[in-house]
Amino acid sequence: MSNTQQSFNAGQTKGNTQAKVEQWTETIQDTANAACRDSRSAGAPSTGDSAQLEKDQSAGFLQQTGEQVKHVAQDAMDSVKNTLGMGQNKK
Repeated sequence: MSNTQQSFNAGQTKGNTQAKVEQWTETIQDTANAACRDSRSAGAPSTGDSAQLEKDQSAGFLQQTGEQVKHVAQDAMDSVKNTLGMGQNKK
């Protein structure tokens, strides 16, 4: 593979990775906004219950966000490896 083709593939992979990251970022923002709307409209019966509910929701949201970021990073790494011919999808 020529250097020009490798550079093209690397640029294409970088663009695809950036697009995925932007997509995940939008999804995370939408999820956070929905969680905020839901917690405001739920109306917990007491302050203690409300605080615990928010803490549980925050923990769940952070867990999901961490998993999503982990998957995006793994996909980006796999794409780069494949572009450079070091991945499992060798041609």
